[in-house]
Amino acid sequence: MEKLFKINERGSNVRTEIFAGITTFFAMAYIIFVNPTQVAAGGATGWLVAEGADAVTMGKIWNAVYIGSILVAVVGTLLMAFLANMPFAQACGMGLNSFFCTTFVVGAYFSGADLITGYQSGLVIILLSGLVFLILSITGLREYVAKSMPDCLKKAIPAGIGLFIAMIGFKNAGIIEANLYTFVQFFDFHGVINSIGQEAADGHVITTLEAWHTIVPVIVAFIGVIIIAILSKKGVKSSVIISIVASTVLYYVMMWELPSFDISSIGQSFKDFEEIGLFGVFKPAAWEAAFTSEYIGGVFSAIMLVIVFCLVDMFDTVGTIYGASAQAGMLDENGDPININKSMLCDSIGTLCGSVFGTSTCTTFVESASGVSAGGRTGFASVITAACFAICLFLSPLASIIPSAATAPALIFVGVLMAKNFAKVDMDDMLSAVPAFLALIMMPLTYSISNGIGIGAIAYTLIAIFTGKYTKKDIVVTLIALLFIFKFFFVTM
Repeated sequence: MEKLFKINERGSNVRTEIFAGITTFFAMAYIIFVNPTQVAAGGATGWLVAEGADAVTMGKIWNAVYIGSILVAVVGTLLMAFLANMPFAQACGMGLNSFFCTTFVVGAYFSGADLITGYQSGLVIILLSGLVFLILSITGLREYVAKSMPDCLKKAIPAGIGLFIAMIGFKNAGIIEANLYTFVQFFDFHGVINSIGQEAADGHVITTLEAWHTIVPVIVAFIGVIIIAILSKKGVKSSVIISIVASTVLYYVMMWELPSFDISSIGQSFKDFEEIGLFGVFKPAAWEAAFTSEYIGGVFSAIMLVIVFCLVDMFDTVGTIYGASAQAGMLDENGDPININKSMLCDSIGTLCGSVFGTSTCTTFVESASGVSAGGRTGFASVITAACFAICLFLSPLASIIPSAATAPALIFVGVLMAKNFAKVDMDDMLSAVPAFLALIMMPLTYSISNGIGIGAIAYTLIAIFTGKYTKKDIVVTLIALLFIFKFFFVTM
């Protein structure tokens, strides 16, 4: 095992790698249920069915994507383990799955096309984008682009991802919530308490128990953060996984309920996966629809969609790898992640596998940083994460036992750890300070790692040009800026 993963060489041990792998799994287990819900617009009981879509068909798409999501996570994460030997996990990317649904599934429904064909035509686009990824990775162009990023952006990206991860944690736990006037606010304890005895939107009277159940996740998540901080201060490496377990127990105790799950639907999920998900990308009707259908808009639109999926996934992956590698101290003398080209190759192959399995773009998951913070330094941690996903093929309801309130503290704590990277940015030089700050702040504010990188690249290019600091090495960041300008103006996502 040492020869394969170099566990001792990287300053880790088997026990730590196991805990790290489990931590990463728990932090990203939500994708098992969220991805099919996003791709299939909620499935048989989702909003598209409420609009008039066939419930049986939407249920089939949900089931197919559910199995496909787990399989691509297993394959992609094992690739990271054995090909790149990195403690990173892969799964279907958030944001891209919603874009997939809107463009292909919803687009097919409102244009009167067959929903299954619409879903499978999207897989064709994913397959083509995966082939482009693969070519760029094999030729080394993806690595070249990543390493050509300005130093200020390399340092800002991990910190920006830290803020982004923390915001996901705050949102998942309900600590922050939407506000009509300020856009976002702290959880309204006073408002929830005052709502007791009042009539809800559906006409029923809100009880004390309902109000308490709304408050519990926020309290549990906050306690979870404190648990991690205390244990980390005491040097306990498994602080994150201990917090997840303790917060889960605390959650059910405070909710005064037992976890429940139903395994009766597993067989149907496999059947639907085999019927429409697996190899659905190779159906002739799917290829015809990908380039001629009304909802996609023809050959040019199909090409643009391939580029958009490539662009977003590439920079989400680059950002995640830089962020997690910086957190793990796995950077080379130039500040670039070790094995970066192998990691990107794994990401490319993962996307190709995802299209064959019937799901949207596979990408390196930002939640991998939670496993890194738990001490993961090698691909063995990824083997453990993949094994956890594989188990969920047959015991999927068990993953749903872990509430968001229990995993949110891990994400928040990762944000704390990663924020320190921004201290390395030269804030006295505006060519460094402004692009770095924009990349940092726009990741959480736009809910997109790639948007933050794109906006930072645009700012860096313009400042460099108009201050006479532009050099030949800035050509790559300029091309990145131009691609993102094109994306911002021509693609709504």
